Amino acid sequence: MTRRDLIILVIDENAIRASIIEEGLRDAGHSRVSIVHDVHGVGRVIERLQPDVIVIDLENPNRDLLESMFQLSRSVKRPIAMFVDRSDSSMIEAAIDAGVSAYVVDGLRQERVKSILDMAISRFNAFSRMERELAEARSELADRKVIDRAKGILMKSRGISEEEAYKLLRTTAMNQNRKIAEIAQSLVLAAGLLEDL
Repeated sequence: MTRRDLIILVIDENAIRASIIEEGLRDAGHSRVSIVHDVHGVGRVIERLQPDVIVIDLENPNRDLLESMFQLSRSVKRPIAMFVDRSDSSMIEAAIDAGVSAYVVDGLRQERVKSILDMAISRFNAFSRMERELAEARSELADRKVIDRAKGILMKSRGISEEEAYKLLRTTAMNQNRKIAEIAQSLVLAAGLLEDL
């Protein structure tokens, strides 16, 4: 999918402001643009359209509406560019915490829409990559810990070295076509059950 093929949902209660965003997107070559003027029930619209990017324009939102949109941002896991006319530092922090990719204060102009959309997509992709890498690092750390515990159990119960314990885990994993961490987890679980007897 190229950036021109993007399905873009614009959420804006104000028809004039929505038309500014729509024109900016169409000028940038985006033709698959849908506009929603009523924020109520927008979750169902997102589910139906499955947009690649969401653009939200809230003009002068109250805190409840902003929080509602931040909740939406947390749940949809898509690039979100949000335009507001006024904000304060706490709202900006809340937007960042909610994963809003671009939070633009007093910057709604047709000629800026494309660059802000591109920035939102780039930030979202970078953040998603960081999240994946963090999850992988946590998983590797958890695997390493359980493998170390399993090695300790084998060393103690069989009177073998750490290297031999690891080799035994690896051989068992290969023979069973499973990951070493899975074998180690099974061993740690079994040892725990035997300790309870």
